[in-house]
Amino acid sequence: MIRVLENEFYYLDNFQRVLDWIAERYADLLIDEEHAFIAAFPQLPQPARALFVRMVMRKGTLFRASKLNYAEIGCPRAAAEALLPSGWIESDPVLTLDELFDLLSKPELAGAFGLTGAQKSARKADQLEALRGDPAHEAGRPFSHWHRSCDDLALRLLVQPLCDRLRLIFFGNLSQDWTEFVLSDLGLFRYERVEFSPASRGFRARHDIDHYLQLHACKERYYAGEAALDVLADLPRHAFGNDWLDSRRERLLFQLGQLLEKERDWDNAYAVYADCRYPGARGRAIRVLEKHEKFDEAHALFETAQQAPESEAERQHLLRLGPRLARKLGHPKGPPRRATPAARLDLNLPLPGGEWRVEGVVLEHLARADAPVFYVENTLANTLFGLLCWRAIFAAVPGAFFHPFHRGPADLFAADFYQRRKDAFEACLALLDDGRHRAAILATYDEKSGLQSPFVAWDWLDRGIIELALDCIPAAHLTLWFRRILQDVKENRTGFPDLIQFWPGEQRYNMIEVKGPGDRLQDNQLRWIDYCAEHGMPITVCYLQWEQAAA
Repeated sequence: MIRVLENEFYYLDNFQRVLDWIAERYADLLIDEEHAFIAAFPQLPQPARALFVRMVMRKGTLFRASKLNYAEIGCPRAAAEALLPSGWIESDPVLTLDELFDLLSKPELAGAFGLTGAQKSARKADQLEALRGDPAHEAGRPFSHWHRSCDDLALRLLVQPLCDRLRLIFFGNLSQDWTEFVLSDLGLFRYERVEFSPASRGFRARHDIDHYLQLHACKERYYAGEAALDVLADLPRHAFGNDWLDSRRERLLFQLGQLLEKERDWDNAYAVYADCRYPGARGRAIRVLEKHEKFDEAHALFETAQQAPESEAERQHLLRLGPRLARKLGHPKGPPRRATPAARLDLNLPLPGGEWRVEGVVLEHLARADAPVFYVENTLANTLFGLLCWRAIFAAVPGAFFHPFHRGPADLFAADFYQRRKDAFEACLALLDDGRHRAAILATYDEKSGLQSPFVAWDWLDRGIIELALDCIPAAHLTLWFRRILQDVKENRTGFPDLIQFWPGEQRYNMIEVKGPGDRLQDNQLRWIDYCAEHGMPITVCYLQWEQAAA
């Protein structure tokens, strides 16, 4: 239930909680500036601390005192005055013309620069462009000198990088921010409580923090569209000795390789892929060699990969590459791959009016009172897995959880995710052997309802669907699903069919993948279809055509 926050200074208390947590768990990693900040912050008057946190939580580093008007703080000027000796903010800072435009409204700009006529009514961006051409505005000046008739006060936050580092140390990433506390306090997000051992730290050495920041800067440049080779020049090319940091580096390296491949820079793209351990990099390296018409080298790497494919995804990729490379090298054609075919259903239905999705059209056509159909896609299998294996997923493995706001373990997609929790997972999966899984799954559903999970779709599936699934899906089939998910969580938790139909009276089910006109099966869907068909699990691919088009 969502509740209203009664504590007006909730954000200040949460900020202090972060500082206390960091001081207790990461003191040995902090530099002098961070130690000094954590020690000095609680000594300031409450309004000054509250104003500082409000500034930290807002976007940017420039503010107007009139816009920092919070009832619990009182006069923002007085609070800022008490904050100034800390050196963390600056009053009446020197601003560039661009920064001034960020702070002032159009009417204020017209007054500050005496704009009239067409200049006054022009768009703000056009006004800025026109004023940039005036040499008198090239140099920065204090806010009060730019707009002398304005009685407002400008403030600049000077320690945003420091605050970002503290946020990083706490969360282990820069994608989560201070709103996590608010959403948790309001009851919008609720998290599983996990024991934190002394070894449960995202960063184990100061250079881990520095490496993360270096990687983050490179990633931001990549997303900003900077040239791949320029980013690569600053990307650390060595392993960090920290598994999850290494995985972030390898992923960015893979993305840069993709960018070079898109630019047809075959040599550099291959060099990046050859040096990259991210899943799929070896397959892309073979593809780049093929595009570069280095067929002998491509085939040699193909044969190496074929001897020990890194995953089902790579095996599938190699099955496509092999015949093509053999043909280009004049090698004899190998035996065709014979996959176990899934059942096929062809439907010709009237084109519906209004808003619709092909999955919904097929669902309505197939559903019967004694055989309901549900649109579940990846949610059902993952939810059943997440509920049965909840204890193993949230096991307090060192380095998996290092703050109270984890949706799931930090190593969820790591290659050794299952191995590090093997005993716990096997204990959960053993419940499927004698039918105890049903009670265990429903008990977890009731006990953990609404808690954040990387697998459970609380808003998608109600208890009734869970019960129906447990009545109709054999435990042996669930075992097969769950063990395949654990082989490669990142790849295998997606690709499940769109629909599932239950026959409660017969305690059976059928999974249905729907493809509309012109649509085709994706690779991860093909892998699941092959797997289910191979193991005798009921699965159908439905191809939908519209009657009007057929006519």
